[in-house]
Amino acid sequence: MKIKKFKSIAKNVIEYEINALKKLRSSIDNSFDQIVKTILNCRNGKIIISGVGKSGIIAKKWAATFSSTGTPSFFLDASNASHGDMGQITSNDIVILISLSGQSDELKNIIQYTSRNKNIKLIGITSKKNSVLYKNSDLKLLMPSVKEADLGNIVPTSSTTVQLALGDSIAIACMKYKNFNKLEFKKFHPGGSLSIKLKTVGDLMLSGNKIPFVYENTIMRDAIKIINKKGLGVLIIKKTENITSGILTDGDLKRLNQKFENFSNIKIKSLMKKKPISIDKDMLAAQALSIMNTKKITSLCVHIGKKKNKTIGIIHIHNILNANIS
Repeated sequence: MKIKKFKSIAKNVIEYEINALKKLRSSIDNSFDQIVKTILNCRNGKIIISGVGKSGIIAKKWAATFSSTGTPSFFLDASNASHGDMGQITSNDIVILISLSGQSDELKNIIQYTSRNKNIKLIGITSKKNSVLYKNSDLKLLMPSVKEADLGNIVPTSSTTVQLALGDSIAIACMKYKNFNKLEFKKFHPGGSLSIKLKTVGDLMLSGNKIPFVYENTIMRDAIKIINKKGLGVLIIKKTENITSGILTDGDLKRLNQKFENFSNIKIKSLMKKKPISIDKDMLAAQALSIMNTKKITSLCVHIGKKKNKTIGIIHIHNILNANIS
């Protein structure tokens, strides 16, 4: 078989799955809204998701995506449910069952169990309207009938792609309704490259005694001692205890040294740059790095909220680069 044939197969598989997704998009109706609202209103119970075979694998993905986007949920193994794990389902829970046929034997015990408790909501996700799952679900979503990507139309491919996209759609709908933002997302992803991308200025900034503060009336002789001691190549000048009024860098000192024969007794307020750039502590560190590169500077003052003239930290370009952020 020629390699070119393999490329053709790949394109055909993708085309089948694209067509399946188009059918899913066209089939979304009010039942989708009802399911999202029901999940959002689940405050005293749990979101439990289950399926069998490939649908079970997709169910695990649903649960993982829900949990990472602010809708806590977990996967229930359908086989183990019939051997004691059914006890994980309690009153006020929402059970979501995913099944292409809606007839899987392993799911029937879960369906029967949930039907005995009126305080448990059963959401059925299936493509068969005459199935046990569809008929016995409190809320149901009928997935479109799609052609699988293999020649015999038997291998779960297009159908599982549809299931996956549907789960993502529900998760993102809930996420947007809750205004679940990057900072909250970061809390659930403390490890790996994703966590690095989501680090904020507040995570990396220097604070407290590490901030190279001096007052406006400090003479340059003393200011130079402080800039050398702190080792950041910058001074943050304060007008009062809580008000920042200026900044001075080691680059400024070099230029001043060329301009004045002796400026050691001059007060720093006469030489500082006024209104230094300040950023919010919740800004992503990657965005702060972008500002530094654009402005061609190496340090930024850090504030909280609208209090731009009250410096609570300083972030240096090395703090960002050392965190492997680029």
